[in-house]
Amino acid sequence: MADSQSNARLRADAGAPTSGVIHVRTRLTADFTVISNALAQRRGSAVTIGVAAYIASLPDGSPVSIAALCEHFSEGEILISRALRELEAAGHLERRRERTPSGQVRTRTYFYDVPGGAPHPDGPPEPPGPPRPRRKPATATPPAPAAVRQTARPPVPAEPDPQAPLAGFDPPALLAEAEPSTPLPLAEVEPSALLAELDPPAPLAEADPRAVAVLAGLRRVDPRLILSEREVARLAPAVGRWLAAGLLPTHITDHLTAGLPSPLLARPVGILAYRLGETPLPLPARGAEPPVRPAVVPRVDCDGCERPMRTPGHVRCRDCRAEDELRAAG
Repeated sequence: MADSQSNARLRADAGAPTSGVIHVRTRLTADFTVISNALAQRRGSAVTIGVAAYIASLPDGSPVSIAALCEHFSEGEILISRALRELEAAGHLERRRERTPSGQVRTRTYFYDVPGGAPHPDGPPEPPGPPRPRRKPATATPPAPAAVRQTARPPVPAEPDPQAPLAGFDPPALLAEAEPSTPLPLAEVEPSALLAELDPPAPLAEADPRAVAVLAGLRRVDPRLILSEREVARLAPAVGRWLAAGLLPTHITDHLTAGLPSPLLARPVGILAYRLGETPLPLPARGAEPPVRPAVVPRVDCDGCERPMRTPGHVRCRDCRAEDELRAAG
């Protein structure tokens, strides 16, 4: 009888692990993406790592919105948006609102292989800023000949005489020729800068303690709503007016934290000041009489035909009363 043959290899490779994965490496020369081990071995959701690897493999200019990613992956919007938030919190993803030369505001997405790393020098250049208006030259200087332009050098100014008066020095004229500073448009000014131009707030010690407690407790509902003492001192009078109108602290907290944009592109004090801009209508006094409602006639059954009716002062319906009148007349 022949001996049994085995398909196993006669000898295992020297140095090979006894368990676990064994990599079979293939040298790639095209169509590959380099990903750091810190990102590929990141603990947490596998969807986050998959979204990061997919974004890293895309060329510059490819759409990476939630709708575009949902068309590629089988996961829904909730998992995709959660993965983008985790990448943004880890520093791999950054969204900036930038103004184009035409004046439009666009959202640009930057993906970092290493969190906090600087962009590669060969990467896409930053968009140029809006063009500045040209100033007309004071006097037109004729161009110098070609031979003079090649050999002539700028003259060395002579040292001024400290005893001689300054010729042509006119401070009002110099101030008139100075270029006036152009104010920033309202869309580029942060709400905190707008609040800083208002009247200085009262000291925090003089504010209503209940209003201060409401503003300080907003971070428990939304960790992004962290306010400084100066911002709390500015918002405390408005919250005090809401409390005086009869609203509970929970009502004010729900009003201030509902439907906030994600992410917040500026300090949250501007949004809170806008929502507290109007004072709500106060509650009516407790002693006020409620509106008088008309009395409801009770429902009864007719004694003759047992039809349900709502007729005050009668125990028989209209048809039974008409029959009684005809019977009495006949």
